[in-house]
Amino acid sequence: MSEAATVAPVLPELKLKARQDRRLRGGHLWIYSNEVDVAATPLKSFEPGDLVRVVSDRGRFLGYAGVHPHALIAARVLSRDPGHPPGRSLFVHRMRVARSLRDALYGNGCYRLLFGEADGVPGLVADRYGDIVVLQSATAAMERFKGEIIDAVRRELSPAGILWRNDGGARELEELDRYVEVAWGEVPEQVPVREGALEFMAPVREGQKTGWFYDQRDNRLRFARYPTESVLDVFCYTGAWGLGAASRGASASFVDASGQALQWVEAGAGRLGVEAELMQGNAFEVLRGLRDEGRRFRAVIVDPPAFIKRKKDFRGGLAAYQRINQLAMLLLERDGFLVSCSCSHHLSTADLLGALQRAARHVDRLVQVLEIGGQSADHPQHPAIPETAYLKTVFCRVVGADS
Repeated sequence: MSEAATVAPVLPELKLKARQDRRLRGGHLWIYSNEVDVAATPLKSFEPGDLVRVVSDRGRFLGYAGVHPHALIAARVLSRDPGHPPGRSLFVHRMRVARSLRDALYGNGCYRLLFGEADGVPGLVADRYGDIVVLQSATAAMERFKGEIIDAVRRELSPAGILWRNDGGARELEELDRYVEVAWGEVPEQVPVREGALEFMAPVREGQKTGWFYDQRDNRLRFARYPTESVLDVFCYTGAWGLGAASRGASASFVDASGQALQWVEAGAGRLGVEAELMQGNAFEVLRGLRDEGRRFRAVIVDPPAFIKRKKDFRGGLAAYQRINQLAMLLLERDGFLVSCSCSHHLSTADLLGALQRAARHVDRLVQVLEIGGQSADHPQHPAIPETAYLKTVFCRVVGADS
């Protein structure tokens, strides 16, 4: 008997209020707590991570979902096929479909394999580093499916090691503990990652997120065509922007608050046989110091963490984006290039462009937007879920206002 046949009959229903099924029928995957008919199906009757059949107020099947009764997003749809509730076979299928795209685009075994909602696995991220796979789950439902997910990864990729990096802050929204755990095989502290013709090392156990930011890969490769005799990489992390430029002959300087990050940059420079100037400290303060010293660079990359994590942070975060880009402009040569990034979903491209224009006018510069990049193709966007589109990377030329 199939997995679907044994599981489907016993799943409880989650019923929606009248006219609250439109978003789901339009392709969205989230169900908010105020959309649930709690009189018919009390949310408190469910445990975090329970699997349910979602139905409309008229009893129409809408999908299988994982529930969290105490979260604003009360449920996330995992499957719309009534005959196939989530299980190992679903994760194998999702992984196979996702892998076909990544292998076709990148073909080097280094990419984001699964990107949550956009790949039909809300709450799950998987990054592949050759024969090492790093996973992150952010929902109680995905936590319950850990065994099935590991089975699917082993079946599809036969990796040497699988690591859970479940130590992100997003887990708190679903009342989940934070931990880092080897789920299969052996996982070293750092693993090789290829980007274009270069090989870096990703600190998968102790680094940020899963160890590497694949979402900027396509933008970093695009940056290779710009003149970069001297480069300042701000919020550098492992230094992929600056080290890439250094490999092409640039003198590269790096700024980060983390001493550990700068050690990774130094090690990466040694492996590539290039020089790296390392500056530890608060980026705003370091850039002010460089300005006071009269330092100038042909290109500055500003790739900060999200300054706007919640809507209520918008005003202060927008001001921070303007200030850091203003400082960066003051460090550019008269005809220089600025790469300004934001991973804040709540900051639109228009908002970032507005901050750049205000920064330029404040320091009497003319900013010319040359191109705008988003997240790499292994981070596809779900058209019905704006939150899956978060990264903005603006390539600018900055010249004197009288030029």
